[in-house]
Amino acid sequence: MKKILVIGASALQLPAIQKAKELGYYVGVVDYNPNAVGIPFADEAFDVSTIDIEGVVRVARTFGPDGIVTLATDMPVRAVAAACEALGLPGISLETALRATDKGEMIQAFEKQGVAHPWYAIVPDYASLKKNADQISFPCIVKPTDNAGSRGVVLCREKAELEEAYQYALGESRGGVVILEEYLEGPEFSVEVMVTDGKPHVLQITDKCTTGAPHFVEMGHSQPTRQPVAVQKEIRECAIRAVRAVGINVGPAHVELIYTKKGPVMVELGARLGGDFIATHLVPLSTGIDMVEMTIRLACGEKIDLSPKWERGSAIRYFKTPTGTLRKIDGMERANKIPGVREVTFVHAVGETVGEIGSSVDRIGFVIADAPTAREAESICQKAMDAITVFVE
Repeated sequence: MKKILVIGASALQLPAIQKAKELGYYVGVVDYNPNAVGIPFADEAFDVSTIDIEGVVRVARTFGPDGIVTLATDMPVRAVAAACEALGLPGISLETALRATDKGEMIQAFEKQGVAHPWYAIVPDYASLKKNADQISFPCIVKPTDNAGSRGVVLCREKAELEEAYQYALGESRGGVVILEEYLEGPEFSVEVMVTDGKPHVLQITDKCTTGAPHFVEMGHSQPTRQPVAVQKEIRECAIRAVRAVGINVGPAHVELIYTKKGPVMVELGARLGGDFIATHLVPLSTGIDMVEMTIRLACGEKIDLSPKWERGSAIRYFKTPTGTLRKIDGMERANKIPGVREVTFVHAVGETVGEIGSSVDRIGFVIADAPTAREAESICQKAMDAITVFVE
């Protein structure tokens, strides 16, 4: 029986744990939280932080897996890479993992390889910010170099807002480094990629919608993109160049970009599956390709088939609510009965405070649907959301 080590046992990693068990693997998980939801589904659990590189390497040597994976989270990618290098398993290098998880290293890699990117300024400390404040163009995006899920991301419209924006981003930075980037205007996309034998394969292009300024939190995704074929070609080529620039030679990649008046320009990428249920739900619904299974098999050195099984539409939409205390949710059963609805989930409980969305963790719930086309899937999501009443006081 093959063994797989999953770095993390949170809800984000649960699809990998469950899929591995379904495929007949012996599953080990690494998580310092003894109450992590994935632990009961695994065969063994190790009490180590997912970002403790040395700790994860020690666990890997003890467990002796055939492959190591993590889903939809950035920082554990470094531990995965280090453990794969230590054990000689398929995976990206630690150098690549650093480029894929540090936005400063990443954008410098884009620059070196001629990949379209915004202007940027890496700010290691407050003194550097003050010294270079007069050279910054506005508006600009301010964000930490080492976080995700829109945490610490804010639009800075003018110089007078710069210090506040910097402190906001700094508050979400693990290493204390902030990056300023050109504010790009245009529709946003993500590109779901799987790399085999050094060759990137684009599986799907995802249209996305966000809250817009100031934090740009993602509130919906749909597949396939409705952009013209010529635009799709440009997006695919940009994504592939970005993946190669960072050095991802095996496994998944989630690429985010904006299509500007000058064409596609990179925002960032991850050397992992896309979050927000894009890889775990939307891609399988729209193409029939199980990205979680493909990731597991690649990590264990197996050959995979990336051929689409069908062409359909899929979508996810997140709920918006007024600020207050969540008191009641009505209509769940009614919404779930709507044809095409695949899932309706709320992640905040009655009694919790909800409202302003500053990052992805502030979203209270979502609807996932599929249909013959992306437009129809989006419509089904909206119909399900209209069937639900969320009471906030």
